[in-house]
Amino acid sequence: MKPTVLHFITPPVPCIVDCGTNVYAPGEQHIRRRSIGVFDLIAVTRGTLFISEEDEQWSLKQGQMLILRPDALHYGFAPCTEPTEIIWIHFQIFGSWRTSESLQAAAEEQASLMESHRAITYLHNRDLSSIFIQKHRNLSAQALSLLGYFSQLEQEPPTLRNWKRQDHFQALLHELKEEQALASDSTTAALARKIELFIRQNYALPITNKMLQIHLNYHPNYLAKCMSKMYGVTPVEYLLVYRMEQAKRLLAQTSYPIGKIAEEVGFVHTSHFTSHFTKREGLSPSKYRQVHSPVS
Repeated sequence: MKPTVLHFITPPVPCIVDCGTNVYAPGEQHIRRRSIGVFDLIAVTRGTLFISEEDEQWSLKQGQMLILRPDALHYGFAPCTEPTEIIWIHFQIFGSWRTSESLQAAAEEQASLMESHRAITYLHNRDLSSIFIQKHRNLSAQALSLLGYFSQLEQEPPTLRNWKRQDHFQALLHELKEEQALASDSTTAALARKIELFIRQNYALPITNKMLQIHLNYHPNYLAKCMSKMYGVTPVEYLLVYRMEQAKRLLAQTSYPIGKIAEEVGFVHTSHFTSHFTKREGLSPSKYRQVHSPVS
């Protein structure tokens, strides 16, 4: 069965809608539902659940998780053969998401999905990030522990319970995201994060492949391979994208002259900055400011 990866863009972060537990006796099975409008995260804590999404089937065993799509047909394809318990979480994502056949494919599609997300959420001047989560996977002890908190929250007052549910859900997403990165390749994932952090902290400097090599002590070709695998772009490409995002933020939120903004985001020549910006965004920096600056 293909190792499908769910790819979410944030912000805003996925939001929990509801959660609970189900117990199936031998002979019972998951109900049949189509296009329920929310993602359905199912974690088995005892027994085995036989469940399908469209034409795919999974035999979810104790300690395993599956995330069902909001726009598909879900149903139990066979009754349980032993007492089976599950924890379920319904959640929504406001914005763009996609399923990919692999982490590499998800990374390669990241730029286009982010552009779609910007259009839907109106986050033109905001840094975006990806959450990659394997659709079907074994759960770590930490993830299972976080899932167990949801049933404990039933004793809380409703208003406090809702806030805590979202907090725990975000902690769970973070845990699943980190486990996904480590499972793909711990060295690759860790090095890609170091490259990203270095670029974000130093983007105004004249960053080159040589500078990255000296700072991170790896050959530029290997650094490019790691970034491409995790983010779908090379370090140089990521640097340019990040500079453009910071430029858009400054154009929309400040009255700085174009030349100062070019300097702030790492361009020596204003003409070079204007050319890159216009080519990427389809309009000049001054025109972008007119369109996206708040009306006073």
